[in-house]
Amino acid sequence: MDKSSFEFDRMIRKVRKSVSYRSGEKNTSCNHKNWKKKMMKSRKAVVQKLYETCKEIFANGKAGFVPPPADIRRLQLILVKDPPMKPKDVGLSPDMPCFEETENQEAPPPITYVHIYACDTFSIGIFCLPPSGVIPLHNHPGMTVFSKLLFGSMHVKSYDWADNILNTTNQKLSHLRYSQSSGFRLAKVHIESDKTAPCKSSILYPAAGGNMHCFEALTPCAILDVLGPPYSEVEGRHCTYYRDHPYTSFPELELLDGEDKEEEYAWLEEREEPEEFVVVGASYEGPDIVDNF
Repeated sequence: MDKSSFEFDRMIRKVRKSVSYRSGEKNTSCNHKNWKKKMMKSRKAVVQKLYETCKEIFANGKAGFVPPPADIRRLQLILVKDPPMKPKDVGLSPDMPCFEETENQEAPPPITYVHIYACDTFSIGIFCLPPSGVIPLHNHPGMTVFSKLLFGSMHVKSYDWADNILNTTNQKLSHLRYSQSSGFRLAKVHIESDKTAPCKSSILYPAAGGNMHCFEALTPCAILDVLGPPYSEVEGRHCTYYRDHPYTSFPELELLDGEDKEEEYAWLEEREEPEEFVVVGASYEGPDIVDNF
């Protein structure tokens, strides 16, 4: 395992378990064999093209790097239109055990992570969430992230820091500095909505697009993520978790103007990785990625 893979595996909570999934019984009919070969070729083309495009786009990517618009469109095209990426393209099926509802309703169910590829400049992986599965609010320091909901429905909430959004006076700057010294920082809601596949892929940037987000599964669902660059303890790209508090939690800190809506802002407080957030590892069962570079 290379350095980048090691750092990324640390980010996903010291993966505690490895799970393999195998396909079921084979139909030996000639028509089925031909269909299967055709589908495998198609699946390999989709995931291979994703890998090759990421390899080109993030070739010189460092922290803070944002691909040019033409490259962003290229990658989006693979995820949603060329043809749209589906669970079977990466060896997933909604009837896998990792998507089953758990009997214990008192704690969030474990999340399964499928590692596909990682290097120093980008990573590709899939988070598999059973119903009520939660990925808590966290950040992506210096990263551009493409996310594709492969199937299912989920609730998404994301934020960007409000420092560069507000029309700050000297008094407001003083209040901002005070709040930050107290462990809180003002953020603005970028999006809060439900998403159901098929839908557009989403993109977040180092300082915009909802760099801090959280997910809750409304049904079994799978989210494919491309991170450029990936998390790295060595390079200082740590995954930080947050609690969000309503803006009205600190009425003494007047930062919003009349046209600003209080419900569009929140105070984020850094926290330790939640104990109830459990991620287990599963082996990638999709088509092999071939390094042609």
